[in-house]
Amino acid sequence: MYIRRTSIKSRRSGKPYYTYRIVESVRINAKVRQQTRLNLGRHFDVPRTQWMPLVQRIEQILQGNIDLFPLGLDQQFEQDAQRYAALMLTSNGCLASPAPGAIPDYHQVDIASMELIRPRSVGVEHVALSALQQLGLDVKLKALGFTGPQRQAAIGTIIARMVNPGSELATHQWLQAHSGLGELINTDFANTSLMQLYRISDKLYTNKPALESFLYQQEQTLFEFDEVITLYDLTNTYFEGNGKANANAAFGRSKEKRSDCPLVTLALVLDSSGFVKKSEIFPGNASEPQTLEKMLDRLVPQSRPSPPTVVLDAGIATEDNIAWLVEHDYRYVVVSRKKHRQFDDTQAQTVKETVDNRIKIQRVVCQDSDEVELYCHSEQREKKENGIHESSARRFEEALEKLAVGLHKKRTKKKYDYILERIGRLKQKYARTAQYYEMGVENENGLATKIQWARKKTIKETLPGVYCLRTNQTQWDDATLWRTYTMLTDLESVFRCLKAELGLRPVFHHKTHRVSGHLFISVLAYHLVHTVRIQLKASGIHLSWSGICRELMGQTRVTVQLKRADGKTLHVRKTTRAEPRQKTICDGLGIPATPGRTEQSLIDQKQECSAITA
Repeated sequence: MYIRRTSIKSRRSGKPYYTYRIVESVRINAKVRQQTRLNLGRHFDVPRTQWMPLVQRIEQILQGNIDLFPLGLDQQFEQDAQRYAALMLTSNGCLASPAPGAIPDYHQVDIASMELIRPRSVGVEHVALSALQQLGLDVKLKALGFTGPQRQAAIGTIIARMVNPGSELATHQWLQAHSGLGELINTDFANTSLMQLYRISDKLYTNKPALESFLYQQEQTLFEFDEVITLYDLTNTYFEGNGKANANAAFGRSKEKRSDCPLVTLALVLDSSGFVKKSEIFPGNASEPQTLEKMLDRLVPQSRPSPPTVVLDAGIATEDNIAWLVEHDYRYVVVSRKKHRQFDDTQAQTVKETVDNRIKIQRVVCQDSDEVELYCHSEQREKKENGIHESSARRFEEALEKLAVGLHKKRTKKKYDYILERIGRLKQKYARTAQYYEMGVENENGLATKIQWARKKTIKETLPGVYCLRTNQTQWDDATLWRTYTMLTDLESVFRCLKAELGLRPVFHHKTHRVSGHLFISVLAYHLVHTVRIQLKASGIHLSWSGICRELMGQTRVTVQLKRADGKTLHVRKTTRAEPRQKTICDGLGIPATPGRTEQSLIDQKQECSAITA
């Protein structure tokens, strides 16, 4: 075998370019013919001095001499040799898959020669790909004009975000060197350049409205749920860098306590089943209340059978937003922004009771509006608030005590104005706790001599564990209203999944469209993740996505290489058998537990390839 370079003229520009092939001379009917064993394409960048050692190394791998290295081959091209050899084993008709129920195929082999090579993970990839195909996303990409290589790059990018979230560079390396996804979709990701992954991110984001609408319609059809409840909330993620090239980068209040970094905001509208109806990207300093109208205005169809119910957190439930919802015929269940809380245990009813928690609700009908207020008391929440308050109070008193003791030590500042400033800073730091204290500082000739403090009221007086809901769904009972509100906790779990499991944070890109594309890929990945999880829940499997990945980890495709008694080398590529925990997940999803085909090829000493028919 040898490498041949051929000059070809471009049909578009007429300019010449080179293509490369691995060619073998074969004698047929007393004549020597040259057959192409593998087309290397036009982007073959191995230097000419390495061509002959590279071909020799490929021949060694095909013959099973994987521990020998030809003289002159640089170690950096070993991975190329392994890949080209693997491609040659699956090309030119040298491949056969045993049919179900095939006659046993026996070979006399040297067990000592057995080698296991090219392990690639396929367990999580198989589940992710099945969800993608179940939703018809691959078909939709084709309908949107994505070419074959673009569809493969899009599938690789989305599934990589589910399995191994990271940058495009990390995704590129994972697809090429660690994952067997390419074998499942019959593509070689080694031919996918890093720039293709960047460009596919841009193309996916360009088609964002069409993709989101399609996926939600597919999910509605697949799971047959009604569009009754709409959940809306925002989160943000931070940049690694200054974000100057991004129009959405802005400093704001980071939900990950990274206010030192520029932020970008992601808003999600979900239904009660947890599926994303729409996503939008806003600047990092976007005011939450001002985003509601933009998100909902174009989302709900004008001809709707009944008014949808919107569930909002207190940060978005301003009076202006409530008025807008009423004007546009929405029903709402929101957390009240009122600071005054009330709760009369004698007028409350229990809506939920467990071993460690009891939820009681007092219903109050507002006389001056068409609203109902629900004052909810949670025993578990009361314990949590009490614990937080006592811990904060302890730290606040310790800081005051340290400041008071310093008044009687040498070389400490004792000026009256300075001590007042220090106390002011403590009151700012412990604002929620300081309101329960009365404090005073004695002044003598401009020096502070004593600091006094005492609690003026207890936390019980502020009704810990009580929160207020307001709604215009006056026909619903208390339990239904409370359960509807608790759906917001599902939305928080969505954000946790996006950030912790699907690579939403941090953002390493700088350009606006690249950052938007990065966030949108995580949203697309979440569509597939939630499709998997909701089916597993129906089968009694209640695992997080990271838990599902842990269970599926370890299933790989591997090539078994054996020397036969006649000197030929047998190659068998196969997926490892699913373990019980992995089979349980696949059975819950209704998919095969062993992805990929079993592939066999036989190589003799002259590198002639013959198919094995099972």
